[in-house]
Amino acid sequence: MIGRNIEFEKLQSAMEKDRAQLIAVYGRRRVGKTFLVNEFFEGSFSFKHTAVSPVDDTTKKKKKNLMKLQLQEFYFSLRSYGMDSDNSIPADWQEAFHMLQQLLDKKDDGKRQVVFIDELPWMDTSKANFMPAFEHFCNDWCLARKNYKLIVCGSATSWILDKLINNKGGLYGRVTLPLFISPFTLHECREFFKADGIKIDDFDICQAYIAFGGIPYYLDQFRRGLSLAQNIDSILYDDNAPLKDEFDRLFTSQFANPDELKRIVITLSAKRIGLTREELVKKSGFSSGGTLSANLAALQKSKLIMGYTPFGESVTKYKLIDPFCIFYLKHVKGNKNSPTYWQMHEKSPAVISWMGFAFEDLCWNHIRQIKHALGIDGVITTESPWNIVTDKKNEGPKIDLIINRDDRFVCMCEMKFTRGEFEVKKSYNITLLERMDQVQEIIGNKKTIMSILVTTYGIKRNEYASRFDKVVTMEDLFQK
Repeated sequence: MIGRNIEFEKLQSAMEKDRAQLIAVYGRRRVGKTFLVNEFFEGSFSFKHTAVSPVDDTTKKKKKNLMKLQLQEFYFSLRSYGMDSDNSIPADWQEAFHMLQQLLDKKDDGKRQVVFIDELPWMDTSKANFMPAFEHFCNDWCLARKNYKLIVCGSATSWILDKLINNKGGLYGRVTLPLFISPFTLHECREFFKADGIKIDDFDICQAYIAFGGIPYYLDQFRRGLSLAQNIDSILYDDNAPLKDEFDRLFTSQFANPDELKRIVITLSAKRIGLTREELVKKSGFSSGGTLSANLAALQKSKLIMGYTPFGESVTKYKLIDPFCIFYLKHVKGNKNSPTYWQMHEKSPAVISWMGFAFEDLCWNHIRQIKHALGIDGVITTESPWNIVTDKKNEGPKIDLIINRDDRFVCMCEMKFTRGEFEVKKSYNITLLERMDQVQEIIGNKKTIMSILVTTYGIKRNEYASRFDKVVTMEDLFQK
């Protein structure tokens, strides 16, 4: 098991409590939620069930009877854990959970009983009346028995948050442990590759992160003996590439209205710094109403996009932050029929230039490591990129990251993804001075500007190198 030490400790603490537990494990598709639960409990379940995936071909064919299919599979799980064959397939979820109660009653010997329902949101199909039955099972039976530990898991993060963790009805306050599973950090990616016997240096791990994020299942597709470019082609571009259709599956598995949310993500992908709600409405064709608000909220809860307020401004922008989605829409979507696409293009000027921008997103996902390298772990901060607006209301120069600190400092961060030490040339030094002046106009004399370089291999010493007060390197980004 790579990483997940904190998650293990939280689960262990929950198991040791002398009262019933309702644990909600949630996070992005393929991030390792089920693996974590299976590894922790090592198969010691009184009952385990995995809902039927809404993206499987068999499910698509039977979509009109999806509730019936889910109930049928639940029945087969009950049978596999010892339910009498005299029972028939339940007609509804109330009957299904009643059958589960009967099964667990027979198994209960007073010792700890663990029930694991994987991908719970998939069971809540249209007109299934699932939630009232599940709430009754939790409140009236499961949580009334202190030796019961109910673990539910789901990739539909917004569903888990809305229907369970932030439930305002029958399950209000019932979740005893919400457990969000994050993608791997760069440090954990390195450990993962090492454990898998994949020989890859830190520079290439950064590039792998830019393409796949820290998603364990995606990284697990890497094969020994292949270069990074060969692996990317094999995983995304080959005729039998395992992640060729992953973008569509990502949305279908997490959202009830996947096409609408994909449209928002595709629209946001065209603008790296993001779009305001008004700009998004104009470019996507969506109306600015409650549906758009709900869709944006669902995407934010799923950590695919983020909402932020640019430094010195008051309007909220929405920005795509999921590395896999960014890479797929930029490089894979229109090139699926090119099995060696990345090997042919990875060193092209266009891709090299784009990787520099993508490195900024990698840094965004490692703000904690950057703050640690700067020695400001305990300082309250807000972070945002900033596009300086000219008098003509056009976008001017962009500052990659502003860290606005409560200790009266502002860190102006520049990100540079290079294959060697970064050299500050005279022209760039002038640009930095101009940007610092523009930031100073915003903050006045209230705060002090600190100029930061975040780069791969450090800075080349010359007469302009001292323009940066501190340098954060790739090695810093790989810290725990």
